[in-house]
Amino acid sequence: MANLWLKIRIWTKIIVVTAIVLYVILFTYKNAQFRVELWYWFNHKPETNLLLVVLCTFLAGVIATLVARTTRKTIHQVQELQDRARPPKMGRDMADIRAKAAMLQTKSPAPASPSPEPPAKPPPSPIETLEDRTQM
Repeated sequence: MANLWLKIRIWTKIIVVTAIVLYVILFTYKNAQFRVELWYWFNHKPETNLLLVVLCTFLAGVIATLVARTTRKTIHQVQELQDRARPPKMGRDMADIRAKAAMLQTKSPAPASPSPEPPAKPPPSPIETLEDRTQM
C-alpha cells in the first residue's frame, strides 16, 4: 500500500512540473512576439518586446525586495547592538556616580584607643558654614 502512495506522489510531482515547464515555454513564445513602447524618462520611449519588459520588471522587484529586507535587518541589528551596549554603560555610569558620592562623603577617623567621651557639642545651627565644618 505504501508503494502505491509513493507512486501517486511521484506522478503528481511529474505532472505539475511538466505543466509548469509547458506554461513557461508557451509564455515565452507568445510574449516574445509582442512589441511595446516602454516609457522610462521624458521623451524617451524605446520600442522593445514584452518578454524583456516582464523579465526586467521581475528582476527589479527581486532586487528591491532584497534591498528592503537587508535594510530592515540592518536596522534591527543596530537596535539590538544598542540594547546590548546599554546595560554595561549604565553599570559604568552608576559606578562613576557612586565613586563621586563616596568622595563627597566626610569620614571621621576611628579612635585607636578608648578615650573618655568628649563633652557634648551644642546642636549645629540650621546654616552651616565652611569654617564650622573644618572645626568638627
